[in-house]
Amino acid sequence: MKSADDPNVWVGRSDELALIRAALDNLNRGKGAIIWVEGEPGIGKSSLVARALERADPIGCQVLQATADQLTQQFPLAVMLDCLEVTPRSADPRRVRTAQLLHERRMRIFAADEAGDIGDIGYAQIELLVSLVDEICAGSPTAIVLDDAQWADDASLLVWHRLTRAVDQLPLLLVATCRTAPRRSGVRELRSAVVRRGGTVITLDKLPDADATALVTQVLGAEPGPRLSALTAQALGNPLYLRELIDAVIRERGTDRPAGADVSKEEIERIPASFSAIVDDRLRTISPGSADALRNAALLGSTFRVTDLAVVLGRTPSELTEQLMDASAAGIVVGAGTQLAFRHPLVRQALYDGVPAALRIAMHQQAAMALAAAGAEPLRVAEQLLASGERGNAALRSWLAQAHATLIARAPAIAAELLRREIDHSLPSDGVGGVLALGLTRALLSIGRHEEAAAQAGLAIASAHEPEHRAEAHWLLVRANSCLGRSDAAMQAIQRALSWPQLPDAWRGRLLALQATYQRATDGDLDTADSTAQQALRIAETAADAYATAQALIGLWLNHSVRRDHKGALQCVDQALAKLGDGPDNADLRAFAVDSRIFSLQNLDRWADAEATLKHARELEQRSGYAASSTQITAAVLRYWLGQWDDALAELGPDPSELGELTYTGLREPGPVLLWYGIAALVAGRRNQRQVASEYLRAGLSLPVTTVSDRENRDFLLAAQALAAEQNGDVSQARAVLSDGLRRRPGEMTLVHQWLPDLVRLCLLAGDRPAALAAAKLCGAEADAESEPARATAALARCVGLLDRDPAALREAVEHYRTVGATLDLAGALEDLAVVVADRGSDAEARLLLNESSAVYHTLGADWDVRRADGRLRRYGIRRGVHGPRTRQRATGWAALTPTEQRIAVMVAEGASTSSIAQTLFLSRRTVQTHISNILAKLGLHGRVEIAREVYRHTA
Repeated sequence: MKSADDPNVWVGRSDELALIRAALDNLNRGKGAIIWVEGEPGIGKSSLVARALERADPIGCQVLQATADQLTQQFPLAVMLDCLEVTPRSADPRRVRTAQLLHERRMRIFAADEAGDIGDIGYAQIELLVSLVDEICAGSPTAIVLDDAQWADDASLLVWHRLTRAVDQLPLLLVATCRTAPRRSGVRELRSAVVRRGGTVITLDKLPDADATALVTQVLGAEPGPRLSALTAQALGNPLYLRELIDAVIRERGTDRPAGADVSKEEIERIPASFSAIVDDRLRTISPGSADALRNAALLGSTFRVTDLAVVLGRTPSELTEQLMDASAAGIVVGAGTQLAFRHPLVRQALYDGVPAALRIAMHQQAAMALAAAGAEPLRVAEQLLASGERGNAALRSWLAQAHATLIARAPAIAAELLRREIDHSLPSDGVGGVLALGLTRALLSIGRHEEAAAQAGLAIASAHEPEHRAEAHWLLVRANSCLGRSDAAMQAIQRALSWPQLPDAWRGRLLALQATYQRATDGDLDTADSTAQQALRIAETAADAYATAQALIGLWLNHSVRRDHKGALQCVDQALAKLGDGPDNADLRAFAVDSRIFSLQNLDRWADAEATLKHARELEQRSGYAASSTQITAAVLRYWLGQWDDALAELGPDPSELGELTYTGLREPGPVLLWYGIAALVAGRRNQRQVASEYLRAGLSLPVTTVSDRENRDFLLAAQALAAEQNGDVSQARAVLSDGLRRRPGEMTLVHQWLPDLVRLCLLAGDRPAALAAAKLCGAEADAESEPARATAALARCVGLLDRDPAALREAVEHYRTVGATLDLAGALEDLAVVVADRGSDAEARLLLNESSAVYHTLGADWDVRRADGRLRRYGIRRGVHGPRTRQRATGWAALTPTEQRIAVMVAEGASTSSIAQTLFLSRRTVQTHISNILAKLGLHGRVEIAREVYRHTA
């Protein structure tokens, strides 16, 4: 007679096993896959996966696995950190570094509240873990198993979802087990993503009667008789319940009784009738001390650390050895790396539910106090404190006052609940009350509950004992109102804070810098904004506060940029970057400053310097582990104007929802998302992919435009909308979209000059010369405002050349664009010049110019631009010469790869990981991943091994 827990006892599920084992075999050949296993609790999901992956180690594939449970569901990244074994104590230096970088990011989010942006923080953390997986897969094929996905925290689900994009590029097998029809929308969306990406969904049903009989036969050594069959039928084909029933029969018989194939009526009466009762019956086979230890272990989750259990029980780990060995021998717990785990989550749940509720609450409270007193990680204390419902305990309140910053950084929703619980019970009049109120404001703000945060900030201001705490509460009140779009309320909050005589200088500098930003954005009063920013700068420098100093300088950068004093703006942002340095602090503000520098360099037509700045930013990201999602939008804009459209789209990636909130310090605005859709729609439109462009336009134009940032970031979307109207033959609508949308309000940044040559062309095409004159006049005002002639001045030359049919003005623009390397503007100016010289009868020169312009358009795949240029010249009887480019850019095959894609393909063939390619080419890891996806699609391949073969074929 065998034990039902014997791993060699297995029946049925042959088709399902074959699917997973086939995926494992393919994994060993370098091809990844996604598998989703679903079914009711105990149906055998985890057992199926474990059985299928038994052969992973012998064939050289490693398995990383973690099980989610209700206790850790609210702790961001908890499951994925456990699965990837990310800990400072790891023997793997890559995991140690990841743990250190994650710790820096978490602790910095609200440390001294240096205004961490939650969207970018989450983005950076996820990028770190995805990069770690990439490095792990470079070492060996890897299977990542997420058990009980219905309980996984949202951040872990997002990491798993991001990894689904990599299975066609890495030797990575993703396996998730989940209950059928999960309630959480995030889990349902993840399942849908598995299907969309071609993953395999395995739905487990009950074991057929024949298989259930076979299982009983394997364990007992003979087919079950009628009474035993009737008993096991109660399991309804659920393997876990069935195994527990068989084990209960074996325990009832004892080792000294003969093994039979049936049971007596008396034995049936003694077999427990429910699953919980069966588990409780199993506990009777171990000592009372062991059972007590297990009930306490059940408080700690499906997996638990022996050290934590020892703390809770007030004993040393060595003193628990006998009890835990006893529990292991009884098949209740198993080893799980450096921890122990209950054999099945339902076993742990049955133990947990078997403790009366009142006693269970008291045990959670005792565990929380013991762990807190022992200095355990705050998250583990918080788990117990949350489950206990305890409030008003002086010791735990003191612990919360000290540990809440770590909790906010790691699990803000739980921190908010615990802090709210204490404050609602009673707010102490001592300093602890102010600390708790301030902490709750931070937590509410970080989870997006801005209305509550604004209300809580008022309480924090009133209860603060320390000037620093009160100052920070004012700052959080401003931020909460800003997030709610209440600019007037935010300004009033700033003014109230500034009127407080005891306001520390560092905070005064920060608040004044914010006030300057609002003055620019709300009133368009640049002079007043300048004065306020200068005052902020003086105070911040006196206080030696790097953050406030940089914030004031960036405020001045904004004002200079709006005035088109791009040289002065560049000086300000360079000073801000020098003040911030390259250390781990203030990474979010530094990212904004870097984007600002690139913006200024573009406006000065210093394109090479802008690319160098982007390269430096990527180097810093790789060193610091902080990847700002906004930098990819900035990079996409830069590459758009340089004519690197495929690279621009790779920077954008396939889905703007994966870019995070795309916001900066203190500003919760969706403007960059408008920019994402605008760039994508404009490139698709110019490539004559009208359906794709239409979808992007529909999504982008549906977004609200309510803030200054929104207006400043919608110009690409308007240009794409105008292009769509022109393609549909509605030139008047195209002209109206651009002319109405490009009216700049006071204090607004929008770079209208870069679209005005197109507006002049559209106005002339529509026969509306007055409108064309107005557009040229607007461009003249932009050019006159430039402190150093640059982009607006060159755009003006194009406008004048079109209006006056003046080839000299257009030649000036062409030469300027050639000199500075502005590829896209050069192609447009060449096209305009071809039209003007053709109008003057210079057919030969016009044809040469048309050929040169079309050659650039063809390298971009800009089919619409080629058609438009041909149409404009055809009226003069001019067509491209026989040597002019006439063929479309190939869509598939090696020749379809861009230079960047070819270079990446070679590096893939050399065995470089995605992360190392990103480091070498100074790209984001996500951008490289997009490039590899494009390579696979264009070549019709399925994985890196096949890319290597194709590279060898073309380069050998």
